[in-house]
Amino acid sequence: MKVAVLSFAHERAATYARLLRDMPGVDLVIADPDGAPGDPARGRAVAGELGASYAGGWDEVFVLRPDAVVVTSEVDRRRELVERAAEAGAHVLVEQPMAAKESDAEAMVRACADAGVGLSLASPACFSPAFAAVREGIADGEALGRLTTLHGSYNSPGSGAAGDRGALAAHAAVLLDMVDAVLGGEPAQQVYAQTNSVLSGAPGVESAALVSVRYANGAVASIDCSWSLSTDEAARSGPAMTLIGEKASVEFNARPRLLGGFDVATGGERWESGGGDLYAAMLGAFLAAAAEGRGAGPDGAAGLRTLRVIEAAYASAQTGQPVDPGVS
Repeated sequence: MKVAVLSFAHERAATYARLLRDMPGVDLVIADPDGAPGDPARGRAVAGELGASYAGGWDEVFVLRPDAVVVTSEVDRRRELVERAAEAGAHVLVEQPMAAKESDAEAMVRACADAGVGLSLASPACFSPAFAAVREGIADGEALGRLTTLHGSYNSPGSGAAGDRGALAAHAAVLLDMVDAVLGGEPAQQVYAQTNSVLSGAPGVESAALVSVRYANGAVASIDCSWSLSTDEAARSGPAMTLIGEKASVEFNARPRLLGGFDVATGGERWESGGGDLYAAMLGAFLAAAAEGRGAGPDGAAGLRTLRVIEAAYASAQTGQPVDPGVS
């Protein structure tokens, strides 16, 4: 199977490329025409390191007719690349947020549907075996009963550097994809959000965001998608979620701490997370689904619902009032 990684603008592009290179039956192609040629973190250098094929332009990569693509470009370019991939007949895995505007997300969903290719969202937590068990338990209804409340958190370091996205834009989609999955695509009816920029120091870059979402079935989700105080990777927590039903509750953490303590060598905190590699699990599920001509995990419709909630959260944070996300 020919799989192309499109752009190295996203920090996880190199991770995806390395995982794909090591997967049996994958012919890896890397395309990063917008990257600086001499940048060791960009696609051309990584392709050389991995011994992967490199396409120097977008036309060049789509002429190769990849079977599947991973879109890790800047958010504003994702619509263009998804539409071109769909036109070429390639199944698509796109990083979250899938688009900056609802109209772009709608166009991406439409393009993939018209071409008969799968559109999947890069939400690794949704591919966790533990999360699958949580979903099955909720769907069964016996243990938890009717789901009433969800509380999610995802905190990670943020640099506040120029061009950084705020915490709401960067982290909310991961948690909202999980909420959407356990609620079975239930539409959101009302969104209320508060943000601040204390850690970023930039008014337009929120470093803390708390979002409450009320759904059509009466369930309420509260998510904390803030930056952590420390810039150390050990300060990252989640994505994690507590799900409360009428009979019981259950907790899920995609990155549970396996080992913690003080590391004398680095002079800082030591963190070792447990569980398997969710990025590898996600890519494996995506490629298996692509081989069968379908999508895997959260799809484009889920991404559109998530984007509408995020847009409503920004509007609520600006006005201080609850907002109807306008989900039909």
